Amino acid sequence: MALPMLRGCYCSRTPSVLIRFLKPDHVVQPQSNKTTRLAPTLSVGVVSTVRPYSSDRGGGKQNQKVVVVGIPNPFIWFRTRIYYFLIRVYFDKEFKIEEFTEGSKQAFSHVSRLLSGSQFESLEGLVAKDLIAKLEEKCALLPPSHLQALSADPEDLMYTTPGDVGIYYDDDGRKFVSILMRYWYLTSARLPEESLEGTRIFQVAIGGEGEPETKRLLTANYEFQREFTKGVPPDWTITRIEHSKLLD
Repeated sequence: MALPMLRGCYCSRTPSVLIRFLKPDHVVQPQSNKTTRLAPTLSVGVVSTVRPYSSDRGGGKQNQKVVVVGIPNPFIWFRTRIYYFLIRVYFDKEFKIEEFTEGSKQAFSHVSRLLSGSQFESLEGLVAKDLIAKLEEKCALLPPSHLQALSADPEDLMYTTPGDVGIYYDDDGRKFVSILMRYWYLTSARLPEESLEGTRIFQVAIGGEGEPETKRLLTANYEFQREFTKGVPPDWTITRIEHSKLLD
């Protein structure tokens, strides 16, 4: 049963390696030439507030929580659901975007910490080889504060949403799927005010004493891709990494 071509274009990137964080039967990996691709990105409005949600009477720590609310574009939301349906019908019957999203969050947190620590050798098998070389060049030019800001611990991840979805075919008949994920996360890295225009800054008081900790809300885009050609291992790779104003 042939997959209907919803829209055609051409893509020159090539697929790569494996990603260990996403369940093998629930994700996406590819790059090729002939493509059916969803028009760019999910439109999301972000509303953020800071509020305490618990405290310890014995002088312990008062926790703070940043609430980020995404408001998707209904039309794009509906179109992405069509693509998820096509993935289930033609590529992976057990695909669920919820499971994919959870796996991608683990991958994002782990890879971002490796980038922050300049552990590029550890990225092999997780990130496309050509992308690792580019990241190493870019990270070498970043000051320590910007490198620190690349790291996103799981507890600092505020909001995650799928963006662009693509289905690819190359001239050899290989089949690929890609999903671009967007992440909003907090960082306490000290960044110059002028360096990250458009980011949000929060004053977070920990324990109710002393100076409040300043945290900044940053965004990142990671693209996950997988080849669905018969006989190819169900491995996932990251082929695109962008951190707002840090790694573009």
